Amino acid sequence: MYTQKSFVLKPAEADKKWFVVDAQDQIVGRLATQIADILRGKLNPKFTYNTDSGDYVVVINADKVKFTGDKWNAKEYNWHTNFTGGIKTRSAKEQLEKHPELIVMEAVKGMLPKNTLGRKQLTKLKVFAGATHDHAAQNPVEYKLK
Repeated sequence: MYTQKSFVLKPAEADKKWFVVDAQDQIVGRLATQIADILRGKLNPKFTYNTDSGDYVVVINADKVKFTGDKWNAKEYNWHTNFTGGIKTRSAKEQLEKHPELIVMEAVKGMLPKNTLGRKQLTKLKVFAGATHDHAAQNPVEYKLK
């Protein structure tokens, strides 16, 4: 009797590409889900869930993203300074003024696995507030969002 073996992608065999995503006038959550799929490699036909088979993503115009509803005022970003009583909070509007790239970074981070593989996949995300980026040498291909 013939049994077919399952395909398992080895990390060395993964063909990693570079993509540029323009975040201008994109809704943050919908943008983040598509970026997370690219980083994980779910668009590749050889996707293996326990292997880092995803591609690199460069996001430009992160300062021109949109939220639906009243999230600009209601959504909060929290962090801790590691000092006693050091919890800090910013609204989404304040975060857009100070660190707009962190809005996209945190949204994508929340959609990746919460383990060492997810942290490794997050390092392949490069976010820039303006229209220029530092990764022209990698010849990234423009990715059209759905």
